[in-house]
Amino acid sequence: MSTPVIQTDSGRAGWEAIVADPATAVISTDFDGVLSPLVEDPARARPVEGALDALARLARSVGQVAIVTGRPALVATELSGVTAHPGLGRLVVLGHYGLERWDATTGKVTTAPVPAGVSTARDRLPGLLSEAGVPDAFVEDKASSLAVHTRRLDDPAGAFNLLKGPMTALAEETELRLEPGNLVLELRPPGIDKGVAIRSLIESAGARSILYAGDDLGDLAAFQAINEQRGSGLNAVLLATRSSNATELIEAADIVVDDPSGVVTVLTALSDAISAR
Repeated sequence: MSTPVIQTDSGRAGWEAIVADPATAVISTDFDGVLSPLVEDPARARPVEGALDALARLARSVGQVAIVTGRPALVATELSGVTAHPGLGRLVVLGHYGLERWDATTGKVTTAPVPAGVSTARDRLPGLLSEAGVPDAFVEDKASSLAVHTRRLDDPAGAFNLLKGPMTALAEETELRLEPGNLVLELRPPGIDKGVAIRSLIESAGARSILYAGDDLGDLAAFQAINEQRGSGLNAVLLATRSSNATELIEAADIVVDDPSGVVTVLTALSDAISAR
């Protein structure tokens, strides 16, 4: 398999660094829109064919393989099916944007305390949705955060716009952070994002290089954190899918693919390159 189209010099350098010294590399990906196609019902998300096999093949050579997601860590492990895959025994899942960490080696989750504002927001959301005229918006309760999805509604974009103002006010009142995504508005604890999660992952793994794959605005923080560390000698490949049409993320990427199947193609090409070195 040939090397994917890498659009930047820094991306090419990152690819070469991973291939040359995979033992000090981290391979990390989002779940929804990257390993799994986006679906209307989040509970029905599943990895595309070949995704877990591609990660497992890389796991034989690289220092660390991780999934970084806004989902609760145990939900992500269940939906992805990683616990049943024999090649992913050293996988790490960073859930709730790094608030939780699940290690395949122990099967346990460690988590930081949840701010009281999450409970307050949980109580207030039903009334807020009714007052905004979108009582049927789907609330995904992640325990440590709350995500309001408008994808299932008749006018998803219109409902999203109606909710931005009231949810911004609720975020301020509860001292939470409002994070917009692809037809989703999420209330989460401050100081928690994928950038923080990625910095922690790089440090714990002692990584000298990293490939990170994302699809949505929530992945921008990870891209930014990696770019900051590129200035300190970290080599990196930033991979984006067009799943969520997140223009800013796509423009910041070294490699762009259409969907999760394209991610599998890139990961397979990388493992082929490592095997051939």
